[in-house]
Amino acid sequence: MNTMSLTRGNYYMDGRLLIEEHGIESANQCVGKDFLGGSRAICIWPKYLTSSRNNTNTNTNNNGKWQRFNVAAKIRKGKKHDYPWPDKMDPNISSGYLTYLSHFKPLAEKPKPVTLDFEKPLVDLEKKIIEVRNMADDTGLDFSNQIEALESKYQQALKDLYTHLTPFQRLMIARHPNRPTVLDHILNITEKWVELHGDRAGYDDPAIVTGLGTMDGKSYMFIGHQKGRNTKENITRNFAMPTPHGYRKALRMMKYADHHKFPIITFVDTPGAYADLKSEELGQGEAIAHNLRTMFGLKVPILTVVTGEGGSGGALAIACANKLFMLENSAFYVASPEACAAILWKSSKAAPKAAEKLRITAQEHYRLGIADGVIPEPLGGAHVDPTWTSQQIQLTLTQAMEELTKMNEEELLRHRQLKFRSIGGFQEGIPVEPERKRNMKPSDVNSSTLTDIESELQTLRKQILESKGPTDPITNESIQKLVKEVDEEITKAIISMGLAEKVQSVRMELSKNSNQPLSTNMEEKVDRIMEEINMKMAQPGAYLGLKQKLKKLDTINSFIEMKVKQEKLRKELNEKLSADTKAKIASLMDAQERIPDHELVEKAMEVQRELEEVLKSANLEIVGVMKKNVETPPADIKQKIVELNNEIIGEIDRVVNAEEGLKDQIKELENMIAQGLDSKDAEKMEAGIKERILAALDAAGVKEKIERMKEEVESLSMAGFEDKIGVENGRC
Repeated sequence: MNTMSLTRGNYYMDGRLLIEEHGIESANQCVGKDFLGGSRAICIWPKYLTSSRNNTNTNTNNNGKWQRFNVAAKIRKGKKHDYPWPDKMDPNISSGYLTYLSHFKPLAEKPKPVTLDFEKPLVDLEKKIIEVRNMADDTGLDFSNQIEALESKYQQALKDLYTHLTPFQRLMIARHPNRPTVLDHILNITEKWVELHGDRAGYDDPAIVTGLGTMDGKSYMFIGHQKGRNTKENITRNFAMPTPHGYRKALRMMKYADHHKFPIITFVDTPGAYADLKSEELGQGEAIAHNLRTMFGLKVPILTVVTGEGGSGGALAIACANKLFMLENSAFYVASPEACAAILWKSSKAAPKAAEKLRITAQEHYRLGIADGVIPEPLGGAHVDPTWTSQQIQLTLTQAMEELTKMNEEELLRHRQLKFRSIGGFQEGIPVEPERKRNMKPSDVNSSTLTDIESELQTLRKQILESKGPTDPITNESIQKLVKEVDEEITKAIISMGLAEKVQSVRMELSKNSNQPLSTNMEEKVDRIMEEINMKMAQPGAYLGLKQKLKKLDTINSFIEMKVKQEKLRKELNEKLSADTKAKIASLMDAQERIPDHELVEKAMEVQRELEEVLKSANLEIVGVMKKNVETPPADIKQKIVELNNEIIGEIDRVVNAEEGLKDQIKELENMIAQGLDSKDAEKMEAGIKERILAALDAAGVKEKIERMKEEVESLSMAGFEDKIGVENGRC
């Protein structure tokens, strides 16, 4: 705290003080007066009012009418700005804290290119290409072949790099400074856009943007985390880390959309909720929890797109949707790889390893059923071609919204709840392979036996046979519907690939020359278009719905062909079989329980010979006959079992004779059983004897030998298989 002395004006003996600038008339008015009128608080008070207090600081005129006085002032320093919370919360001020309410405008300067660590080899190739071009310009020589070779090498390296990215590299792309923000995507996919502000509690968090927009003439409520495009914007947007006000703002807009029946589209791109002291004081956890609960009760369709990184609850607070989509190079995690590495490996350098273990990528989320689709990005990331990326987002949202709008309110709520309930499901009771059992603890080994599994399979087969349902679910109507859907999706895919004009020109040329064979030039055009389509279709996560429907259509075609072949073969066999042979087969099936085994075998062999003759006459080759597999252990296994039994008996005798008092307990138990005494006491004594014997056997290593023998027998039973009979391409 600073103190300074001021000499200002004259104080008269009659009590009047004259200070020209401030018009103070009384000495008491000096106390606490702000003389500077600025942001610093200056308090002054009279220090000397009479000459008797300090003669050196007072002067009296000859008449003794006046004296001079000193004034001391203290300057109090104001409190520093507590970022991101402004000092004043008045929303009516014309400038200053709420300047971010202005429209989202293009940047005045183009963002500088940023090279990630794993992209440095590509930068070196680019430099070489530039050097060769400069050399060609300077010398006037022809280096076109070298430039083409370097460019093809660059394209191949680019493709290899971005098709084999590690999880941590994808996270680096998701955090790229030039990656398009949520408002970039919204402005690209909407025809009209009006941003809405405020949580109706005195604050508007710039880290979350909300507003109404239209796509294809339909209105939607858009909500998303907004990062900055440069350092200044990032500071204003708080690096897309919302405070409780931001989540309450999003909640208000969700309720608004639910009231007016606007579908909701949310965009996730945040490292997490802002975790400062004031956010916790204002209820950060409560705000997130309130959003989670409310979103599961909204009666409008909700779609979520993860455009960058989605950090924990801060992302999930606006991501409880009916369908979740992720860009190809986005990430969704419960804890950042750096934080996970610091906890588990005590060093953030292990972040790449943590990213792999956390399974944060879009591909992993789609495989686990968390994400409903992966939206493709151009090679190099979304920042290479933001417009194309936005088009892919719009196409995905439109298709998903068409599906959800067909549901009523109850179906939407049920669909949303089931989506999240199905995440993390697993199945119990799966038999464990013998190889895995050896490395597991006894408590972890599945107790299901082979006979139990066979009985369950028999029950399942019986239930399937008894269940009533359509014998042929593939109908002409379903096939026609599937073909129509495939045609529509192929058309949309060609449009999104930017090949619509090329395909249309080829169609027109083909229609003109429909009666003539294709020319070489036309074949090359068609081949180039097909190569481009196949290349874009082969991208991971691209056009998943179309791929699934094409695969389904191929399966149906192959099934129909196989069914036609089976029907044809069945007719041929029925024509070839004589009535006498058919009667023998029927009588043989009826007499399985009445005829002895040896007679049944003879009759079966006779029928088999007749069937073989019929099949040979139909030009069919017999490659196998189905027969029941009788599990008979080999001789060496039998010998091992006998030896093990003898060893167990000998070990039990040794234990009984060696253990003190055990033999007497056995005799006492025999007497109790013979006399018919209390069965509970006998059972208790029997259990104690068994425990002592088992403990002794375990110590002698007999138990391990028994387990090894069980595993060996089970492996033999699992290795056995039945011969198969099949009909395929004229072979039986």
